[in-house]
Amino acid sequence: MCEKTRVEILDGGAAIALTSSTGVTCRFHAVWLRDNAWDENTRAPGNGQRLITLGDIPKDTSISAASLGGGGLHLTFMPENRMIAYDLAWLDDHAYDKTAARPKGWTAPGIETWDAQLANRVPVGDFASLRRNPMDLRDWLDDVRRYGFGKVTGGPVENGALFEVAALFGHVRETNYGRHFEVRTEVKPSNLAYTGLGLQAHTDNPYRDPVPTVQILYCLENSAKGGENMVVDGFRAAERLREQDPHGFDLLTRYCAKFEYAGSSGVCLRARRPMIELAPDGELIAIRFNNRSAAAITDVPYEHMADYYAAYRRLGEIIDDPGMEVTFKLSPGESFLVDNTRVLHARKGYSGAGSRWLQGCYADKDGLLSTLAAIQLKDRKAA
Repeated sequence: MCEKTRVEILDGGAAIALTSSTGVTCRFHAVWLRDNAWDENTRAPGNGQRLITLGDIPKDTSISAASLGGGGLHLTFMPENRMIAYDLAWLDDHAYDKTAARPKGWTAPGIETWDAQLANRVPVGDFASLRRNPMDLRDWLDDVRRYGFGKVTGGPVENGALFEVAALFGHVRETNYGRHFEVRTEVKPSNLAYTGLGLQAHTDNPYRDPVPTVQILYCLENSAKGGENMVVDGFRAAERLREQDPHGFDLLTRYCAKFEYAGSSGVCLRARRPMIELAPDGELIAIRFNNRSAAAITDVPYEHMADYYAAYRRLGEIIDDPGMEVTFKLSPGESFLVDNTRVLHARKGYSGAGSRWLQGCYADKDGLLSTLAAIQLKDRKAA
């Protein structure tokens, strides 16, 4: 954080400008500052939740006095005539006075896209260490957030052990498949995942809204020939499509695809979302790609459908490129998890000889990110 050397009231108190020792100026509106105050009358001391609504803040809120001192910013708000102090580091972290344009499809800070070259630095955590040492768990979760997937080794070879992996950071999300599902060959499978066929890299359950945001696959037996797991970074695939075909990228972000699943009795799941999803400000936030559950696309206008399909085909070609995949074979007691809004997973075909038994379940990314943030916050307070 650069030292703040000057504060100036702007527009008759409607805003302020903070200038650093390096000459960088950042502006904040009075109403934004009042809404984001951290005094005991505005926020609950225990949990930080707001005690007031926006309607409790006067529409004509303005700043009548502003000063720097004691490492903080001190503002007086009218017509309340209330003086509130602000932490300068917090203001730095939450500054919104930015002019730099970002391209459509930008990724959040801390996200690192990858291809097959990541194979030698796959995020791996030892199960016992992750349970015992919060710092090991922090580092592994941070890598999972950065790359969108991670492996766990040294787990127990026990039915249901995958729940212990989910418990490292959150809770299981139950679906129509149950609290967990078995991944092994079945005579009359309800899903192609339960056969020995190879599967194209895909995201799971795009026919749900919202989709499960984390998937865990846990190995209990794996003596069959083949059956290697593969992961592909969907964010990197989207970046490649944007580089090669900007118009096609725009079409896959602008129009919704449709997905559906009705493979089980009493189940008919449908969702309508873009294959490449952007936030309103252009941030790349999700990939949905699953040829097995793609329904007829009807939301693309006639004049764009041919180009849409060309972009859809090209995205599939990028995803199928061996230079995009990281491949590994799980041993009993090993597992991996993926951010199901970003990383596609696949499986090579395997023979009927030997046995292959994995168990899978879903969880939610908010629990993973919450656990990581809580450990990091505790670290900062201890420092």
